[in-house]
Amino acid sequence: MKDCNCIFCKIAGGEIPAATLYEDEGFRVILDVNPASKGHCLILPKEHYANLFEIPAELLQRAAVVAKKLAPKLTGGLHASGLNVVQNNGESAGQTVPHFHIHLIPRYDGDNMKLGWIPGKLTEADRDEILGCFKAD
Repeated sequence: MKDCNCIFCKIAGGEIPAATLYEDEGFRVILDVNPASKGHCLILPKEHYANLFEIPAELLQRAAVVAKKLAPKLTGGLHASGLNVVQNNGESAGQTVPHFHIHLIPRYDGDNMKLGWIPGKLTEADRDEILGCFKAD
């Protein structure tokens, strides 16, 4: 299913032109027009799923295979020293387009780009609350 109002559906379906790095029956991989680094690209499923919670597990596995396939070309071909694989869910997590996608962001020595957080401390109360979410009914 596609969402006719979704820009990523239109790009993945070829209605809006994009610099395509890879395409198969389920995915289109494009260069990000607002890249975090040289070679930053997006893996877009051709069907619409708003986020990780909606995409079928089989398709998610295929997206990971696409990421693995492209990683050596991005790092080797662009002489990157690393690669971030990023997937955001929800506006508060940085998702700006509600269409599941994976960012592949090549990293370069000294690029000064920051992806991270200030480490906190796991309290006993938080630990117990979180573990409680995973207990069988």
